[in-house]
Parts: sequence; structure tokens; C-alpha cells
Amino acid sequence: MQTRLNPMEEKALDIVMDVKLRVTVQLGSVQLPMREVLELAPGSIVQLTQHASDPVGLFVNDKLVAYGEVVVVEDNFGIKVTELVGSATP
Repeated sequence: MQTRLNPMEEKALDIVMDVKLRVTVQLGSVQLPMREVLELAPGSIVQLTQHASDPVGLFVNDKLVAYGEVVVVEDNFGIKVTELVGSATP
């Protein structure tokens, strides 16, 4: 259940609504020896530790806040949020 803010709280919240935050979606990761990193070239394939069906992580300022799935919107990639971190799934 969402609690309603009083007008004073809403005004205080309005001050930060335009603050820009870095949002990152992490598809997966891998550790490579420097030798393999230096051998990377256009067309190289780097196999990640995550499976294609696994949810991706949504980070705000390096803090994990949600999980989601990758979607295509017109010709762009996006993320559909499926779970907020710390919230119970129905």
C-alpha cells in the first residue's frame, strides 16, 4: 500500500526529482586474464557467466535496485522490471 505524502513532503521531494542518477543494466560478467583482454578485437565473443534466460540487474549509482528482462522497443533495447530488490514476489 502506497502512503500519500502531505503537501510539505511533496514540495520537499520535488527538489530532488530532477537530480540525475547513473542507471546501469548488467547483463553478466566474466573474469579474464590480461592476456585474453589484450587479444580482444572487433568480432571477438566474450562468454558471460550469466545465462540468456537469467534476469538482468538494474543498478542505480552502483546499488542493485531491481531485476528485469531485456526487451526490444522499436530498434532500441530496454528493460522490463520484474522484481524490486527487497520486495516480496506475489
